[in-house]
Amino acid sequence: MIRIGHGYDVHKFAENRKLILGGVEIENGNIGLLGHSDADVLLHAISDALLGAAALGDIGKHFPDTDPKYKNADSLVLLENVWALLEKEGYVLSNVDATVLAQAPKLAPYIVPMRENIAKALKTDVANVSVKATTEEGLGFTGAKQGMAAHAVCCIEKKA
Repeated sequence: MIRIGHGYDVHKFAENRKLILGGVEIENGNIGLLGHSDADVLLHAISDALLGAAALGDIGKHFPDTDPKYKNADSLVLLENVWALLEKEGYVLSNVDATVLAQAPKLAPYIVPMRENIAKALKTDVANVSVKATTEEGLGFTGAKQGMAAHAVCCIEKKA
C-alpha cells in the first residue's frame, strides 16, 4: 500500500539564535528561527509529512512544545524518532521532496549536506531525498524576511 504525506512548518526569525536547516548550521549573523526546539522548519515539515502519510498525527503530538524535555531539541534526533515509529509500523520510504521558502540567506551551498543529514536520519540513499529552496520575490512574511517556511511531501509504502 502506497501512502503520500504533506508537511508544512513556519518559524519567525529571532536574534541570538542559530539558524539550523536540515540539521546544518547556516551562516546568518546572529539571527535564527524562534522555537521550542532548534526550530528547524525543514525537518519539522518532513517529520509532519511522514507522520501524516502514516496517519500517526503530527510532530506536536509526539514532541509537544509544552514538554521541557524537547526544549532546544535537535530536530535530526526528532526526525530519527519519527522514522523509528514508521519503521515499527512496517513502512519503507520511497522518497521525500521538500522546499524551503526564504528570502535570505541563500541556501544553495547547504543543500547537499542537508540532503545527506536527512537521508542518514531516514536510513535511505541520498537519491531518495530532494531539498530545494526558493524566495517569494519579496512577498509575504518570508519575502519580508520575518521568518521561514517549508513544505514537504513524501511517499511511503507498507512492507508486505
